[in-house]
Amino acid sequence: MLPEFEDARIKAKIDTGARTSAVHAWDIKPFEKDGVKWVRFELHPLQKNNVKRIFCEAPVVDERLIRSSNGQITKRFLIRTRLKLGSRTWPIDLTLSRRDEMGFRMLLGRTALSGRTLIDPSASYLCGR
Repeated sequence: MLPEFEDARIKAKIDTGARTSAVHAWDIKPFEKDGVKWVRFELHPLQKNNVKRIFCEAPVVDERLIRSSNGQITKRFLIRTRLKLGSRTWPIDLTLSRRDEMGFRMLLGRTALSGRTLIDPSASYLCGR
């Protein structure tokens, strides 16, 4: 769950092979607010459903070159937000990316999970669906 974005519940894939976390975002537009770079975007939290939309804004922490699983390098905005997993909440860095072709709308990379979770590769949906 992303508490800062209307408690968006997004089915996520845990990927310890990925350093950075990513979320499926549409209509990504940078803008400036009080001299600081921000980004405006839409979250589509439900798999195979583009009707439910959450309109979001966040300050840009960085712009990063990210290599996708197919080897393609793209420049993405990086924001910092809070992740709620089960009963625990902590800050994570999250890149904004179109993940239309991916099976999950969110990917949790190893940096977001490091020192906070223990991964059981044989288990699924430990925090419920």
